[in-house]
Amino acid sequence: MDSQTLLIDADDTLWENNVYFERAIAKFISFLNHHEFSPEQVREVLNDVERECIVTHGYGLHSFAHALVQTFERLSVNPVTPELQAQIRSFTHTIEDHPIELLPEVSETLQHLAERHRLILVTKGAVAEQSGKIERSGLRQHFGAAEIVAEKNFATYEALVEKYELVREKTWMVGNSPRSDINPALAVGLNAAFVPHGDTWVLEHEELNAAPSSQRLIIVGRFAELREHF
Repeated sequence: MDSQTLLIDADDTLWENNVYFERAIAKFISFLNHHEFSPEQVREVLNDVERECIVTHGYGLHSFAHALVQTFERLSVNPVTPELQAQIRSFTHTIEDHPIELLPEVSETLQHLAERHRLILVTKGAVAEQSGKIERSGLRQHFGAAEIVAEKNFATYEALVEKYELVREKTWMVGNSPRSDINPALAVGLNAAFVPHGDTWVLEHEELNAAPSSQRLIIVGRFAELREHF
């Protein structure tokens, strides 16, 4: 394959991320111990609140903490005191600055890809949080550039095409999220490589679009399989 540009997602593509949020949510639901709503119903309320908080606070721990507190306020029969708020926010502390757990063979695969192609890391979220994870991962050396964006949508990918003068037919978006990685990249005219993850955040779930006839979409079972395609 001729040299390509690979835009590569980070969270749950290169390293574990959502599993830490899921553990915090499980602790939160247990702490709430709602007597009328099932854990699944509480989770549905939290999902709705998280969608609202993303609009106001963006992504990351700050937004997640707000969502937990607001969910508790909606469902609790008792007033939420400052002390209780602090206790609820403490569920996010186990997520902050946790050691980076790379997914299998990620480092070796990036080294293989970087020798053949141009790699750009593209992740969304809070700049300080994502920068910290990139630094702690030890993977920055494999990338020619790293972009931390507020959202991954059509406009974002168009901006990346312009900024890096990307040739669309020779550019791929690699990631685990249909909503943020695959579908908007295809909509802009890029190719895409879908790397499913069993713990992808529920708000990133979306039906995977088919690639237009002039583009390509490949699906791999794990990140290391990219070596067979690139």
